[in-house]
Amino acid sequence: MILKKYIVKEHVAPFFISLLVVTFILLIDRVIDLLNTIIEKKLDAATVLQVFGYSLPFMLALSIPMAVLVATILAFGRMTVDRETIAMKASGINIYRMTGPLIAVSVLLTGGMMYFNHFTLPETNHKLKNLMLKIAYYKPMTIVKPGEFNTITDYTIYVKENLKTELRGIVVYDRSETRFPKTIYAQSGTISQMDNGNSLQVILKNGEMHERNDREKGRYQVRTFKNFTLHIRNLGNSSEYVDTGYRSDREMTYRELTTSISDKTREIKQKQAQVAELDRRLNMLKVGAGQITGYEDSKRVQMMKKMEEDRLTDLMEARDSLRVEYHKKFALAFAIVIFVLIGIPLGLMTRSSGIGMAFSVSSFIFLIYYVALNGGEQLADRGYMSPFLSMWISNAIFMVLALLLIIGSIHEKKLIDLHSLAWRFSHKRAKKTPLPDEVLH
Repeated sequence: MILKKYIVKEHVAPFFISLLVVTFILLIDRVIDLLNTIIEKKLDAATVLQVFGYSLPFMLALSIPMAVLVATILAFGRMTVDRETIAMKASGINIYRMTGPLIAVSVLLTGGMMYFNHFTLPETNHKLKNLMLKIAYYKPMTIVKPGEFNTITDYTIYVKENLKTELRGIVVYDRSETRFPKTIYAQSGTISQMDNGNSLQVILKNGEMHERNDREKGRYQVRTFKNFTLHIRNLGNSSEYVDTGYRSDREMTYRELTTSISDKTREIKQKQAQVAELDRRLNMLKVGAGQITGYEDSKRVQMMKKMEEDRLTDLMEARDSLRVEYHKKFALAFAIVIFVLIGIPLGLMTRSSGIGMAFSVSSFIFLIYYVALNGGEQLADRGYMSPFLSMWISNAIFMVLALLLIIGSIHEKKLIDLHSLAWRFSHKRAKKTPLPDEVLH
């Protein structure tokens, strides 16, 4: 029992060090992504800290499984280099039997990550989305990029120049009131926030408005103005935090995901029944080419059927996307157990106590795993693979890899012997000289 506790204890420090390093690397990557926004919007320190605080759970969802892999390789690699594993084998101790508590800890951590991925992570993702929306409209003059079409709700704005304090050469397409966009040209203008960030006020100067009348075909109105104020309302973006209500699949908790999946499944069944009914009506309407009325009814039913089939396809794609996210949260958490099973033989077979080696091997393995996971997600979203299979096939493959590595380590196979490589490198002239015992063992 003392030996089992010792093995678990050996993982504690490497795990937290690895977690800090991996999270820091992901944080730096996030800083680089947001640096332009931070500078452009001149965000205060509190807002910046809030953004990174809401981003941290997503980083932890990735860094914890990788830190487990690094810690396992590092701990067993160190014990192998220090001959501790040799002492265990010489005493007739099966190393893998001593890893029971370590596996139990990884299972507990997996359970904790399942809860984290299904409840904590969606909430912070949702808050981060709302915060980023608020930031997007913070200092609104920076929203509009010169030479680009910038869409804000029902308005598209194009400007030739953005002088930070004034916009010049403005074209606005207003789709808020009529079926045909109202086109507004102005020489200059400004944008400012209203209603605690929930609305934008666009003040245009020296321009003209082109408008086509919906009711009177062929009527086209052109009006000139010196000053015209445009209000873009209901951005759902109050400076004080307001929950917009809408959540994407990555912002849904376990209960919300399962409820949405059930709702989509029920809708799909209803649509399938409607399509079947329309198909039945089409069969009944099969008449001779000379019967115009029957032909028109048939065309109308065909159009209705096509619309229902399109809606059915959209519903099935939406349900698959929800199912992918549901399984992804479980699969990513369960990867902790698999990485422990991979890390033990890798640590024994690489025979290295260096953190650089552990990070290199871990990064390579985790990169392959994450690319495979995302690839499966893309295939499932496009309907090429079932959501369950797309998310769990990576775990299945890596589980097989773990078993093969365990078998290899039991048979004393070496994956990478850094000590032998280092000795050969420092003794280049002695190519045919046998390795010394202290290097071999």
